[in-house]
Amino acid sequence: MTYRNGKRDIALPIMLAAVLVVGLLLGLKLGQRGERPSLTVYPKTDKLGNILNYISEEYVDSISINTLVENTIPAMLKNLDPHSVYIPAKDFEAVNAQLVGEFDGIGIQFNMNSDTATVITVIPNGPSERAGLLAGDRIVAVDGRNIAGVKFPFDSIPRLLKGPHGTHVQVLVMRPYEPAPISFDLVRDHIPIYSVDVSFMLSASTGYLKISSFAQNTHKEFMEATAKLRQQGMSRLIIDLRGNSGGYMEAATRIANELLPVNRLIVYTQGKNRPRRDMFSNGHGHLRDVEVAVLIDEFSASASEILAGALQDNDRGSIIGRRSFGKGLVQEQIFFSDGSALRLVIARYYTPSGRCIQKPYTLGDDNDDYFYDISRRYMHGEFSEQDSIHLADTMRYQTVGGRTVYGGGGIMPDIFVPLDTTGITPYYRRVSRKNLVYRYAFKFVEEHRRATRTLKTFDEVDAFLRQFDLLGEFVAYASTNDVPPNAQQIATSQAILQAQLRAVIARNIIDNEGFYPYIKDIDETLQRALAELEGDTVKR
Repeated sequence: MTYRNGKRDIALPIMLAAVLVVGLLLGLKLGQRGERPSLTVYPKTDKLGNILNYISEEYVDSISINTLVENTIPAMLKNLDPHSVYIPAKDFEAVNAQLVGEFDGIGIQFNMNSDTATVITVIPNGPSERAGLLAGDRIVAVDGRNIAGVKFPFDSIPRLLKGPHGTHVQVLVMRPYEPAPISFDLVRDHIPIYSVDVSFMLSASTGYLKISSFAQNTHKEFMEATAKLRQQGMSRLIIDLRGNSGGYMEAATRIANELLPVNRLIVYTQGKNRPRRDMFSNGHGHLRDVEVAVLIDEFSASASEILAGALQDNDRGSIIGRRSFGKGLVQEQIFFSDGSALRLVIARYYTPSGRCIQKPYTLGDDNDDYFYDISRRYMHGEFSEQDSIHLADTMRYQTVGGRTVYGGGGIMPDIFVPLDTTGITPYYRRVSRKNLVYRYAFKFVEEHRRATRTLKTFDEVDAFLRQFDLLGEFVAYASTNDVPPNAQQIATSQAILQAQLRAVIARNIIDNEGFYPYIKDIDETLQRALAELEGDTVKR
């Protein structure tokens, strides 16, 4: 069909143009008389940009527009979901290091004791080890700046030690049994951050592996760890995702792929402007024949829930523990030229059965209330009684095998294990509040630094520690720190205290390879998973 322009159609644009010209001329004349028209921002224009320009040009006092922008963006994002976040340039490296899996530094772990930073662990093959720093060295100055005995802020020390790759930093240390300070010229290097904390055999056939986050290197670390466990006879595997708040979705889906048979849906994502995207297993996984159990708790979130949900909905192993956090949102990260970044939620993810496990939130609500949900669960009794969890029938879904699972607020475990309070006494609470276990462990290792420096394996550490009455020494130490002994309560808490003392001391000597083998003995959830895999129950 053809339309012709009538006289009115031709005249109307001319009239509008004339009005616009007259308006511009009037504005110029008003400006010439020293008067200024009121600010008018028309629809479809950049309102925020105009406001910032107006403030920059006309505000009564000098003001940094950059500071105004930095403060405005987080306020704007508060009107969205709880997980869309702005990361200023000054914070980006620290925030992103956990995902990238490395940072630039000198390669040590340290603790602050009596106003002095003491080296706990020297990372193998890092700048500090190559230069000759040792566990037990006390850092007294960095680039000539005194940091010992002056109440130097603990969180400021990493900023002094970290820096661009290849740059130098001077570190002055005091070493036990050495009369004078020792100076080291260290060249900063790439320091790896491992997301697989530990892996070892719990029994002749069952391996244990803990993943603390999902980063770029997590799948590679996972495959290296499981290959080592295979060589030691692993045919069953416990994957510990407790406390794992997530990270890269791809890392979780790649691990799920290693465990699932061919052509199984792992997860799908969908958003308002993002069409549905399905991710399937390719059948080439290296662990399809391994029996598996996954441990979760209220701090397991995001990518952890993707992995747990994929295995649960495909009836591939047991999910054991307590209800997970409930983050079913997918974030996309964009970068700005100043080094800052925005992580914006652009879709939701769904488990293979169709569950969105995102817990409820209201746009613009106080995010603190959203994250306090964990405290409400505890107060409501959910950590101790499974019946305290009320699941709506509208959230019922079916696994591939026909089992009922629920959405709407986290992954519900197949086997619920309550928070273990066995052995928790007033005495235990008092020493815990004062952090005495960790303080005593540090003191013990310092007193035996020469002997422990040569210990490299768990068996060596264990044989060394069995020479000491650690509990007796700890009780005496606690009494000097205003916690008098109570024989009955100490007897009740003995198993927990013994395990924690040995675990923390061992961690100070050989890191996580020493910690988890001791803690497993008092870990009810882990023990339940071990019984599930090795007992007479029917395996899925």
